[in-house]
Amino acid sequence: MAHIHISREHTLGLPQARKLAFKWAETAEDKLGMECTYEEGKTEDVVSFTRSGANGELKVTKDKFVLDAKLGLLLGAFRERIESEIVKNLDLLLQQKDPHKAFSEEIERRTSPKKEAAKPVKAAPAKAAPARKPAAKKKA
Repeated sequence: MAHIHISREHTLGLPQARKLAFKWAETAEDKLGMECTYEEGKTEDVVSFTRSGANGELKVTKDKFVLDAKLGLLLGAFRERIESEIVKNLDLLLQQKDPHKAFSEEIERRTSPKKEAAKPVKAAPAKAAPARKPAAKKKA
């Protein structure tokens, strides 16, 4: 069984970190098929999550997120990729001025149908210009 441990400090404070973690739990349920339970505490919240092949906890404090996850055999083969994606996304999110808004916008971007690129309009084949007759010569 593969393990993932990620710890990131933040400056959000518990109320804002709590909102972000709760939004993550909702998204994990909707988009990843996770079952999440959110336990709110005085100084620390815990989001427990589980699905086939993965389970773990996200601990939320006034200044830190700590994710511990266990991956089953199948997902364990992708542990490095899964961990690097979580780290990349979390780090990008925590750099934002408003991480809660940035998270919502990113989810919207990822889930909205992609617009097809406008296909260039094919021009009708150019018609050959009519052959010009030489100008008539004036008789003197």
